[in-house]
Amino acid sequence: MITALIVVFVLAYAAIALEHPIRINKSATGLLAAGLLWTIYAVSTGDHQLVGAKLSESLAATAQIVFFLMGAMTIVEVVDAHNGFEVITSRIKTTKLSSLMWLVGFVTFFLSSVLDNLTTTIVMISLMKKLLDNHDDRLFFAGIIVIAANAGGAWTPIGDVTTTMLWIGGQITTVNIMKSLFIASMINLLVPLTITAFILKGRAVVSPAKVESEHIYETTAFERNLMFFMGIGTLVAVPVFKTVTHLPPFMGILFGLGILWLVGELLHRKKDDEQKEHLTLVSALKNIDMTSIVFFIGILLAVASLEHTHILSGLATWLEKTVGNQTIIVILIGLLSAIVDNVPLVAASMGMYSLQQFPTDSFLWEFIAYCAGTGGSILIIGSAAGVAAMGLEKIHFFWYARRIGGLALVGYFAGAIAYVVQYNLMH
Repeated sequence: MITALIVVFVLAYAAIALEHPIRINKSATGLLAAGLLWTIYAVSTGDHQLVGAKLSESLAATAQIVFFLMGAMTIVEVVDAHNGFEVITSRIKTTKLSSLMWLVGFVTFFLSSVLDNLTTTIVMISLMKKLLDNHDDRLFFAGIIVIAANAGGAWTPIGDVTTTMLWIGGQITTVNIMKSLFIASMINLLVPLTITAFILKGRAVVSPAKVESEHIYETTAFERNLMFFMGIGTLVAVPVFKTVTHLPPFMGILFGLGILWLVGELLHRKKDDEQKEHLTLVSALKNIDMTSIVFFIGILLAVASLEHTHILSGLATWLEKTVGNQTIIVILIGLLSAIVDNVPLVAASMGMYSLQQFPTDSFLWEFIAYCAGTGGSILIIGSAAGVAAMGLEKIHFFWYARRIGGLALVGYFAGAIAYVVQYNLMH
């Protein structure tokens, strides 16, 4: 049974990593892997009551993450439908490329910490199309946006799905992860930005010709501001809600979504159906990335089967004996996340190490949050933000590896060193 489970998981992992070359959606692979792994486990064990109980336990943990992500994605879609992100992006004005790079880098970093790295990447790259006419400049900016979005997402519990998983799983707490990873994440961004500033020094921004708005129905400034601040406020309030009520984060995000839905209904109640159709929560629910949600369900259930069969705990023991150094192990996990998806990597790490062995907010969990969150920037396929940028600006794999990968790698190691030094000084 153990051999069959490992073979199926490795093949599924390879298919996820090679999603683009083999042209098979990773969501299909994730669901297939989950079905096969649990089937093998159930048939081989024979104790259907035991397997059913473990599956129910894993489903409950998976559902918490999925409900949270669905709520967060819907809130972001509503803000975007109201053109709410213009509240920030309209203030980005400069004539120098190097200055624009700094502005875009910092806006992306902090926006990603509140939203998530995927959404922030899409918003910022869409903005670049309005600000930059030269395609080569846009490609370079898209690469820096990926680095900034992943760095910004790593240091908050709602900024990156992997950090969210660790937060919901109880491996990290809100305030601690923010103060522990902020410096490392900031250095991860500052190093590439500093190098880039020298490359772009003296060059001017070439703006494209003005085009008409893509929105059929324009929202008012009041509507944009209201939905932007309510949406951001809801996301930021979730960690506070969890601290005060001790309820799971998904309950906070669903509660906030209900409030936002009510406000939206009241705000547009006097408009005709055609005018308000794309502004409603119903429309936002249709537009969220359900493919990613399905992938998370599949891969988290697949990894859970390996956890219950003690394969992951065995792998952790082997790594401790072979490598020995915890810091090196986590750095390798981060580098591996540049090649394969960081969601199953973090899910596997959560199954490999127990909270009894490594308590909440221990070095291991914090460092995994940093490395898995930022390591994906090294290659274009290593993160959801990178894949989104790849599609939006038609970035080639090898162009990114040659022009951006080195910057991301230097930033990754600089941030990792900063975190290790900071941890040793504080402990």
